Order: sequence, then C-alpha cells, then structure tokens
Amino acid sequence: MSSERLTTAPPSGTPGTPDTSGTRPRISRPDALSPAALADARAHQPVRGLIGLAFVVPVTVLLSAAAGGALHSLVVLGPITTFALPIMAMIAFWWEDWPGTLFPRPWSGLYDTALVVAGGAVLAALGQLVVNGSDLIGVFDPGPAHPGLDPAANSLAGSIFTLMLQLTLVCERRPLSRLHPAPAGLTAVGLSWALGLLAWLALVRSDAIESESYGAWFTSIGAWQMLFWVALRGWPFARIDRTWLRLLLGNVTVVACGWAGYLLAGRVLDWPGARITATAGTAIGCILLVTMLFEAWPAIRLPPAPGRTLAVLIAVGLTALLVRLLPELADALGVPRQREWSWTTHVMLNALSTAVILHVAVWKRWPVHTPTSG
Repeated sequence: MSSERLTTAPPSGTPGTPDTSGTRPRISRPDALSPAALADARAHQPVRGLIGLAFVVPVTVLLSAAAGGALHSLVVLGPITTFALPIMAMIAFWWEDWPGTLFPRPWSGLYDTALVVAGGAVLAALGQLVVNGSDLIGVFDPGPAHPGLDPAANSLAGSIFTLMLQLTLVCERRPLSRLHPAPAGLTAVGLSWALGLLAWLALVRSDAIESESYGAWFTSIGAWQMLFWVALRGWPFARIDRTWLRLLLGNVTVVACGWAGYLLAGRVLDWPGARITATAGTAIGCILLVTMLFEAWPAIRLPPAPGRTLAVLIAVGLTALLVRLLPELADALGVPRQREWSWTTHVMLNALSTAVILHVAVWKRWPVHTPTSG
C-alpha cells in the first residue's frame, strides 16, 4: 500500500513557488511516494505519528474546549474553524505550502497558520453577513443581542468546504490546474463559496430543506471523499486513463454514496441530522488521523489490497469508538444533551482535522525531520 506524507519535494521551478508538476494533489496521487520515501515511512512509523500527537492533541483540545469551556468553544470557534478549512485546503493542497515555503521552518508553518487564521476570520465575517447581517460582535462574542454563527451558518460553512474538497480531490483541481497555483487556489475558494452560497440560499434560506439535514448530506459526501481519495488514494478511479471518464465516475459515485449513506442513516436507522453529521465528521477525522498522521501504519507494511482494507477497517473501528465516547465526554464537560452531537462534530471535523492537516501538510511535521523526496 502506498503512503503519503504531505511534505513536498522542492519544486523544479523557481524556489519559493508552488509545485505545479502534476494535476492531482499529492494527497491523492496513487504513486506519490518514491521507493525511498515509502521505505522511510515504513521505517519511522508509528514513532513519527506518535510524536505528531504531541502537536495534534493540544491543538485539538485548545479548539474543542479552551475558549471558555466546551460549549462556548463549539459556539464561537466551531464556525470560524469550519470557515477556515477551505483556506487551509488551498494552502496545503493547491499552493503546496506556499507562501510559507519562502521561509525556513518553523517560520513557514507560522506564516501559513497566520494566513489560515486571518482567512478564517474574514470568511466567518462574510458568513455572518449572510446569515445575521453586519454584526461582527456576533462572530466573536455571540449573545442574545448579537446572534452568532452557530448553528445558523454551520451548514453553509460545511457545504463550502465539501465543495472545495470536491474540486480538489474528486475533480483533481481541473480545469483550474491550468492556471498558476496562486490564482487557481483563490479561484477554487471563490467558486466553492459561490456554489455553496447559491445552494444554501436556494435550499436552506428558502426553507425547502432543514439546515441540519442539508449539513448532514454534505458531511456524508465529505466522508466518502476522504474514503476514496485519501484512505484509498483514488482507488478504484485512479487507474482509469481517460480523464473525462475518471472524473465523471468519481463525481457521480461520491455524490451517490453520500446520498445513499445519508438516506440509510436518516430513513432506515432513523438518526437525526446532527448524529449523521457527527458520525460522518468523525469518520473524516479518523481517516486523516490514520492515513495522514500515521501514514496508514501498520497497513503500509502490507501489499496494496490487504493494506487498503486494513487501513479502512482501522479508521472505521476508530470512528465507531469515538462516536460512542465523545458524546459521553461532552456530557461530562457540561455540554447540553441536545448539543452533544454538534460538539462531537466540532471535535473531529473541525479541531482534530485542522490539527492533523496543520501538522502534516502545513508545518511539515516540524520539529521532526522528514525527507523531502516524494
């Protein structure tokens, strides 16, 4: 099984510019690692992943509960973090860590993280303008007089990030990959916002669909995006040579699977939308944890077919465990019962996923040394 370190090789072009070689993001290229890099991952995992937890766990806790407790962190940091996710995806998967690559580590990570925070704040303010009007106080200090983003804007922010992943992973950045990475990434964020906003206004603002159900459907799609294009590295679509056919089948399959998963959970299992979102969001976080932070260890030591199977089984088992434990933790931390699923989503989809991507893709596992050959 092939593994992926999101640390990128120095581009062959001008130093300090994004790597423009290849259309697919490195995270989902089926043969992204050289034999030497693959051997390095096998040799240094799980130690490298365990060291990474020293970064991931504190950041996750900080985002989950440090802003005045678990509930207040959910209400304030949850929406801002979700709105920041497309910015982080742009820097990590479209710009290949540029402009942080202009600076040595750890300044590169600090610079890119500052851009993520600033971009998330700006987009959260834009989201507030859409759902509550021009009340910036509600973004950072919501209350009865200043309505906040949670829960009104959660489905909007989540759908925008899902659309960003669809453009990035499923569509392989096409046709925007023809542009220079800097404007391509910005265009991808803008396009995701435009499509997400139009759909949200047409379906949620018009009361055609409940916001909770709308968000659950998009998060379900996000889980399948992660399964096919991160855990399975694009399998089975990656080996289809004809680009149009590969993109068509990939887009149709992931949307259909997302819809089927949503219907199964909602109509057959009778789960509320918040529980569907929490389960799918937890699956996304677990896939990133298993296949990105730990580079699919121990599945990486197996041949491709059993390795892929084992990696997926580990992620599924971890998802089942955390979906059971996190609502209990929320209760212990004083989160009201009706918000326990929402807090679970925040912990896994926002806090943990952000921490993993920041550590591996943006900070390049600093201070751990990782080779640059990929």
